[in-house]
Amino acid sequence: MKKLILAIALLLPSLAFAAGSKHPLDDADYDLTDKASLQNGARIFMNYCLGCHQQQYQRYSRTFADLDIPEEIGQEYLQFTGEKVTDYITSPMPAEASATWFGAPPPDLTLVARVRGADWIYTYLRTFYVDDSKTFGVNNLTFPNVGMPHVLQELQGTPRISYEDALIDGETVKRYVGIQSDGDGELSPDEYDKAILDLVNYLQYTGEPSRLASEKIGKGVLVFIFIFFIFAYLLKKDYWRGVKK
Repeated sequence: MKKLILAIALLLPSLAFAAGSKHPLDDADYDLTDKASLQNGARIFMNYCLGCHQQQYQRYSRTFADLDIPEEIGQEYLQFTGEKVTDYITSPMPAEASATWFGAPPPDLTLVARVRGADWIYTYLRTFYVDDSKTFGVNNLTFPNVGMPHVLQELQGTPRISYEDALIDGETVKRYVGIQSDGDGELSPDEYDKAILDLVNYLQYTGEPSRLASEKIGKGVLVFIFIFFIFAYLLKKDYWRGVKK
């Protein structure tokens, strides 16, 4: 009975999380082999996310090496608070102050793609919309009542929910169409979506920096097993040939 109660207690947080927004997730078609996309994603993260969030399990040096960014270029354009290239990617914001400002310290984003998934992050960053009733003036369809400002608004522009009139069962109702920018951002809608995909690509990389190398090794192991199987099968046939005689 105690084990059952413990299992239910452990399961409740997961159920509460799953019972959140029902907003459908868009497909994040990221590509970990696209170095240009990863470099742009790193640039966006360092410029717009690192002020609050950090990646305390990822080093600048590892990032620069994996993304083919020369160290001197990375230090000049992607390091802003005097860190060493061998340091972890940490935020200059004090944890105590951030907890006061936001209600809780902003989470570390090193492994966020493994926790949330690429599709969730991609959709989340594209579903902020103006909501004057909120502290930061915005809300989010994917994460309702999130305590975070829309830090990428200068790129996207002012996002507003768009509706259209639809006739359902003989009654005219407002049907959700999407989120559209007022056009006052630095990027067009397609460019903004591409920028978000680059950022997701980068976060996917930091969640598992050795993924491509691991996949390459895995393929090599499978090839070895296949070749070994052939030799083992031939050896087995040779042994049994002598037994049958």
